[in-house]
Amino acid sequence: MPYGSLSLPTRIFLLAWDTGRNRIAGAPELHYAVRACALAELAQRGLVSDVDGIVTPVFGARTGDPALDGLLELIEESRPRKWNGWITHKSRYSMDRVRDQLASEGYLRTERTRVFGIFPSRRYELERAGYVEVLHAEALAVLRGPVPVSEVHAGDAALVVCAATGKLRAVISGKDRRQYKDRLDALTDRSGAPAPELPELMRGLRKALASAVTYAEAARSGGGGG
Repeated sequence: MPYGSLSLPTRIFLLAWDTGRNRIAGAPELHYAVRACALAELAQRGLVSDVDGIVTPVFGARTGDPALDGLLELIEESRPRKWNGWITHKSRYSMDRVRDQLASEGYLRTERTRVFGIFPSRRYELERAGYVEVLHAEALAVLRGPVPVSEVHAGDAALVVCAATGKLRAVISGKDRRQYKDRLDALTDRSGAPAPELPELMRGLRKALASAVTYAEAARSGGGGG
């Protein structure tokens, strides 16, 4: 992947961009996918673990990444929650941190606007479309092969699994999710390669993300909002 210095949550935010329309498209549950990627990277770094089903941080540990450290602080300060709870709890907080970070590092351009000519707002536009197109292509290569799953980097595996499970249609279609279901299962286990206990944790994290997305879709179709 061309974003070696970017964390998983920032990379999945970029994956959601439709470069042709210069906006995020086909990702109504992007905030859940961003949070799942943040949890996945923290787990891969050994900074959060599963203790009897509870997401448990290494207190005082920091990474230097705003989105990851913001989530670590939130977990430390909050009541204990399981993985599905941390997928949804204040998930837009993580996405806001990611968006601000990408703007500060030049991946996004910020324009100040006013809603109805009255209320101040911000509009974000993609500044580095070429990088995102490469990121799209390499994510699809991870999903489709031909590189063996055993040779895929654990972070790239987690990124693609979260993109597929979070239904980021700008990069992974429903047809791809169905066609490469078995490879996604293998990539889920591969994302846990850094430690023996991680494959099971990553399977649970993927299940939690899928449940959150399904619930949000059902709520929207029933008129209950997202």
